[in-house]
Amino acid sequence: MAASFHLCNCIPPNVAQTKTRLKNQYNKSLAASMLFSSTRTSTSLLKSSSKLRNSKPMTGKSLRVVNQLDNSGELLKCSSEALKIGIIGFGNFGQFIAKGLQRQGHKVLATSRSDYSDYCHQQGIEFFGNVDGLCEAQPDVVLVCSSILSTEAVIRGIPFDKLKPDTIFADVLSVKQFPRNLFLEVLPPGFGIVCTHPMFGPESGKKGWADLALVFDKVRIAETSVQEQKCDAFLSIFEQEGCRMVEMSCEEHDRHAAGSQFVTHTIGRILSHLELESTPINTKGYETLLHLRKNTVSDSFDLYYGLFMYNVNATEQIENLDRAFETVKQKLFGRLHDILRKQIVERVPAASAAPPSAEPSSAKPCFLPNADDLRDLTSFAAQQERIDAAGGSRSR
Repeated sequence: MAASFHLCNCIPPNVAQTKTRLKNQYNKSLAASMLFSSTRTSTSLLKSSSKLRNSKPMTGKSLRVVNQLDNSGELLKCSSEALKIGIIGFGNFGQFIAKGLQRQGHKVLATSRSDYSDYCHQQGIEFFGNVDGLCEAQPDVVLVCSSILSTEAVIRGIPFDKLKPDTIFADVLSVKQFPRNLFLEVLPPGFGIVCTHPMFGPESGKKGWADLALVFDKVRIAETSVQEQKCDAFLSIFEQEGCRMVEMSCEEHDRHAAGSQFVTHTIGRILSHLELESTPINTKGYETLLHLRKNTVSDSFDLYYGLFMYNVNATEQIENLDRAFETVKQKLFGRLHDILRKQIVERVPAASAAPPSAEPSSAKPCFLPNADDLRDLTSFAAQQERIDAAGGSRSR
């Protein structure tokens, strides 16, 4: 709405000042109503010809609001303070993430194969029985929290035409190149893509997310746009929760994850087959192993299989683990062989060095044959027979 006030020279100064003041107050109220909802108002927005002077920076749970002006100083667009985030896959991890989103004041929608409507009603979350209903609600961000193995079927079953053209898709999978490539292949060109991996879960993050790593990669986000503002607002959720923000390419993430997360899960799975039990004399190291086994087996085997199947670096790590175990065994048995061989050679007495005995011994002499005679087991047996025969003739 363009309002114009024409002031003539004949108008008394006090009247002109009053109209000017009313005009400024009207412009302030108009801008404030566009920026904030009726429940959260602000009176700190002031405009001057080509600049917008923002109010005091928002802190705590408030999100950054980025405003854009055209050359005439008019407000073009702004982001809302609360995002509408739709979660697809509302199992343990989806519920865990939803709590953090709500703590930061965002509206959460959810859908899943199982019925979580009662749980969502208690938590103030809007639950949809199918993905179509969630998409019709037009969330700002669609957060995929499905398992690695089911992700492709889930993504391909989304009705993209029911979403806003600038919708942002994010995931929380433990592998990153796979969902990135899938998003780029399937999503419409205007949709934003940000791949994330919270390096924690319901167990490790049950006391808060402070100092826990959040890896992210802005794969496709339109610059200087409302989409970019919403992406920053989404990532700021984790930042406000105290996460350590790590921006990293999907390739680099998978390389690091194979050498850390996959190896950890593999060792934990191996320990689960050893039937380890707590003892009265546990060391700290042993308790760490028991804790690792417990955490690992609490995750489904499908997750572990997904870490292997959908990370191109996992096979190399399996081979590295196998070689490392063989190296350790060779060192152990190699040293054992050297010790046993030394003991056998040094402790078997030679015939010439045998001490004289006052009484004849009933024990038969037993010593290693000469190297020339020890060609195979047959020659060793023949040599032993000659020794036995010689001993028998002496006894006669």
